[in-house]
Amino acid sequence: MNVKRNMAMSGELKIRVLRAPKAPLSWRLSNTLRWSFIRGWISYHAALLFGRLFGFATITSRLMLRVHKADGSWIDYGVVGYRVVTTVGVNAISTSFQTPASPGNFFYHGLGTGSTAEAVGDTALVTELTTQYNPDSTRATGTHVAGGSANIYRSVGTNTVDASATVQEHGILTQAATGGGSLLDRTVFAGVALTSGDGLQSTYEITFNAGS
Repeated sequence: MNVKRNMAMSGELKIRVLRAPKAPLSWRLSNTLRWSFIRGWISYHAALLFGRLFGFATITSRLMLRVHKADGSWIDYGVVGYRVVTTVGVNAISTSFQTPASPGNFFYHGLGTGSTAEAVGDTALVTELTTQYNPDSTRATGTHVAGGSANIYRSVGTNTVDASATVQEHGILTQAATGGGSLLDRTVFAGVALTSGDGLQSTYEITFNAGS
């Protein structure tokens, strides 16, 4: 006797998205209640709104941070600031239209402990890390990724430290080694404490909005 048996297979796939926990509420309040952050937030969103309403071109920027702890966990600090594109930065962009030169290789992410407020005349970080970087005196090289639109330049870099440091400033520069390079943008934020083995991932965006 021939017996025919049918075997049915079934299964299911479940996907869970694990998001990094946010920075402590006390840190978020101390950062967002700073006048520099408030002013930057207002300027950033006003530029987008009035640019669309009245059709003029704008340049806006913002910085996002995440800490990769030595134990493998992540802490998401979100958008920490919206200021400030420097005079050096806009001059480099302007020069690129006047000569065959490129605006500059603004590829490198620098960190510092200086808390002096950002200003368009800044040409360097106030107190940049040196031996705390791993390797010493070497800024992270940013990876250029799609910013969601062709008018957004986005650079992501991770600086790892081998000594404790409370970081309060970030800059985008044209040189990997500390102590030089042109500064495109400098952002100050509430102190982020790092210990040996931690990495600070910085995501920088500068957006060029066309006029109409």
